[in-house]
Amino acid sequence: MKPYQGKLALLAATIAAIVSSPAWAQQSGAGVKRSDQIETVTVTAQKRTEDASKIPLSISVISGEDLVGQHITDMADITRAIPNVSFSGASGSGAGLNNVEIRGVSSAAGSSTVGIYLDDVSMTTRNLYSLGSAEPKLFDLDRIEVLRGPQGTLYGASSMGGTIKFITNQPNLKDRETNVSSEVSSTKGGGTNYTVNGVFNIPLKQDEMALRIGLQQSHNGGYIDQVSPSSGQVISSGINSESSSVARLALKWALTRNLSITPSIFYQEVKTDDIDAFYTDLPKNQTSKIVREPGKDKLFVPSVTLNYDMGFADLVAVSSFFSRDFKRTQDGTIVNSSYLGSLVNDSGAAPAGLGDTVAGLPSAVNLDNQIRQFSQEIRLASKPYDPKVSNFTWLGGVYFSNLRTDVADNEPVFGINQAFVNAGASITDPAILGAAFPGDNSYFSVRHYHTRQTALFGEFSYYFTPAVQATVGARYLRASDSLSRDGDLFFAGGSPVHSDASSNFHAFTPKFAVTWQVDPANSVYTSATQGYRLGGQNRAIPTSVCASDFQNLNLAEAPSSFDADKLWSYEIGSKSRLLNNRVSLNLAAFYIDWTKLQQDITLPGCGFDFETNVGKAKSKGFEIEVKAKPSANVVLGFAGGYTKATLASDVPSLGAMSGDQIQGVPKYNATITGQYNFSLTDTTFAFARGAVHWIGSSHGSLIRTDPDYERPAYNTVDASVGATFGVWEASLFAKNLFNNDKVIQKPNVQSVSEGYRVKPLTIGITLSAKL
Repeated sequence: MKPYQGKLALLAATIAAIVSSPAWAQQSGAGVKRSDQIETVTVTAQKRTEDASKIPLSISVISGEDLVGQHITDMADITRAIPNVSFSGASGSGAGLNNVEIRGVSSAAGSSTVGIYLDDVSMTTRNLYSLGSAEPKLFDLDRIEVLRGPQGTLYGASSMGGTIKFITNQPNLKDRETNVSSEVSSTKGGGTNYTVNGVFNIPLKQDEMALRIGLQQSHNGGYIDQVSPSSGQVISSGINSESSSVARLALKWALTRNLSITPSIFYQEVKTDDIDAFYTDLPKNQTSKIVREPGKDKLFVPSVTLNYDMGFADLVAVSSFFSRDFKRTQDGTIVNSSYLGSLVNDSGAAPAGLGDTVAGLPSAVNLDNQIRQFSQEIRLASKPYDPKVSNFTWLGGVYFSNLRTDVADNEPVFGINQAFVNAGASITDPAILGAAFPGDNSYFSVRHYHTRQTALFGEFSYYFTPAVQATVGARYLRASDSLSRDGDLFFAGGSPVHSDASSNFHAFTPKFAVTWQVDPANSVYTSATQGYRLGGQNRAIPTSVCASDFQNLNLAEAPSSFDADKLWSYEIGSKSRLLNNRVSLNLAAFYIDWTKLQQDITLPGCGFDFETNVGKAKSKGFEIEVKAKPSANVVLGFAGGYTKATLASDVPSLGAMSGDQIQGVPKYNATITGQYNFSLTDTTFAFARGAVHWIGSSHGSLIRTDPDYERPAYNTVDASVGATFGVWEASLFAKNLFNNDKVIQKPNVQSVSEGYRVKPLTIGITLSAKL
C-alpha cells in the first residue's frame, strides 16, 4: 500500500469508529422538519439591515454554515465560489500575499481596488510589492458579503471594484452557547493539517450584557520540497507549512432598550515557513532556492460600536484601530548576488574566480511592513420605508481615517566582504565595485506613506409608489497622501538619498439607482455609479542600476508620481423568487469605463518597480446566481460570471495595445453546488455535499514576453459526507478531489520564474458540537 493510501484508510477508519461509537448512539436528536422554501438572506451591504433580494446591487452572500460545510478556508476559495471575483499573488503565493479583483477592476498599483472590511472596520491597504490584502481567518462568521461594482458612496475611495465584508457573530444577550470544532486532514505529497476552535457566548446579565469569546489554532503541512541546486537532492520537505492563531473577544452591553455599546478585539497571527511556490524548471513542487522565505503576519483590530435608536432614525458610531505587522523574507540571490557577480567579472580588474564566488553567495530581501490606521465613522439612517409615514428614506454620515504604512527593506549578500578579503581584493576599489557593504548589506530603504481622508456621504431614496424607488447618493472626500523615503548602499546608488513628496486629492463620487418591485417575488433595477482611487508617489529608482530597463521602456527615469484614476460603472439586474419560492434567480449585467488606470511596472533586470497611469480600460460582463430546492432535502446551486476586461488605449512602453486583456482577470468562473440531506434513523441525519469550480483563462501581465502572460483555465472538485447526532456532527471531506495539478500562475519574482498550483488533494475529517 502506498503511504498516501495508508493515510486515506486511516482517516476512513477513524470516522467510521466515531460514527459507530456508543457515545454517539446515546445522543438524542429531535426530528428535523426541513423547509422546501428558499430562506431570506439579510445583509448590511447598504449599512442598514435589509433583505438582499430588495437591494439594487449585485451581491453574493456565503453564510457561516456554508463556509464550514463547503470547507471554504481562505481568499482563494472565496474567489472560486463567487462570480467575477479573482485573486493574484502580490509577490509570492501564500497567506497575506494575494490581491483581490472584482469585475475586472484589477491593479497592483496604488490603493487596493477592493475594500476589505471586518464588520464595519476597514482593513483596506495600498497595493505594495511586499504584501497583499489582509486576510482574516474564516472563523466565527455569520456570513461574508461580496458587493460587486463601485461602493465609493458608502465605503470610500478604495472600493472601486467592490467590497468584501466579513461579518462576525455578535454576542447573544439571551442564551449561553458553546461551539467546538476540530479537523484533521492530510495533503497528497505533503503533511498533516489540523484546526481546533471553540466559541463561547456567556450572558453576564440576562438581556443586558453578554460576552463572546472565540479561539482557534491551526496548522497546514507543506507540500513544496527544497532541493539542492547542485545535486537535486531534497534538503527539506514540505517547506511551505503554515501555523495560525486567532482570538476574538466581543462584549455587548445594552444600557437601555434603545442604546447598546459593543467593544471588540480581533487578533490573528499567521506564521509561514515559506511561500506556496515552486520553480518551473524543476520537477513538480520543488524549489532550489538558497534562502528560505518565511513570513509572520499579525493583525490586531480593536473597535467600539455604538448603536442608538433615536426613534425617528438609527445612529451608529464606529471607532476603530487597524494594525498589521508583516515581516517576510525573499530569496534575493539571483537579482542581487548574480548581478553583483556579473559586475565583478565584467570589471576586468577582479582576481580570477571572485565574480563566480560572489554570484553564488546567498542573498536575502528582508521586508518589514507596518500598517497603522485609526478611523471614525458616524452615520444616521432613517427607519425603513413606511408609506404611512413618508415616501423618503435616507442615510448620511461622516468618516475620518489616518493611515500610516511603513516599509523597511534590507538586502544582505551574506559573505561578500569576506569573499573579497579571501581573494585579496578591496570591495571599495572603484575598478571593481567601488562601494561599501556594511554588515554585507547591499541595499537599505525605508518608505513612510501617510494618508489622511475626511469624507461626507449620504444616500436619499424616494418612493414614487411602494413598488418604484429612486436612489441618489454621493460621497465627497478630501485626502492628503505623502511619501518620505530614505535609501542607501550599493543598489540605492551608492550614497544616502532622501526624498519627500506629497499630493492632495478631492473627489465627488455620485451614485444613481432605480428599483421596480414588479411583484412581491420579482424586482428589476438599474444603476450608474462612479468609482475613484487616490493617486500617489513613487520612490526614486537609481538610473545607474536600472539603465537598461529604462531604455527598454523608452524612459529616462521612473515617474515621480501617478494620478488618481476613476471609473463609471453601469449595471442592470433582476432578482426573482420562482416556483412558490423554491427557486431564487439573480441576474446582473455591467459595463465599466475606466480612465487613467494605475498599474505597477516591474523592471526585471534590476528588481525595482514603479507605479504609473497606463491609459484607459473597459470591462463588461454578467453574473448569474441560481439556488433551488426541488425538495426539502435537496439544495442545488449555480453561480457563474463572465468578464471581458481590456485596455482601451495603447501602452507603447509595455508593448501593450488596445484590446489586450487586463492582468489577473479570468474570462469566466462558475460553480455548481449540491447537498442532499437524509435520515439514517429517527435521531440520526446524514448529508452529502459536492461542489465543482471552473476558472477561465487569464493574463498575469501586460507584457507578452512575461512567463506569466498566459494563465490557463482550470477546475477543481470538492466533496463531503457526514452525519449529525443530536448536537454533534462528523464529516469526511475531500478538496481538489481529482488532484488537479495544473500550473495556474507563473510570476517572475526576484528574476526567478516561479509557479503556483491549486493545493493538492486534501482528505480529512471534522467533528463539531453545538452545546
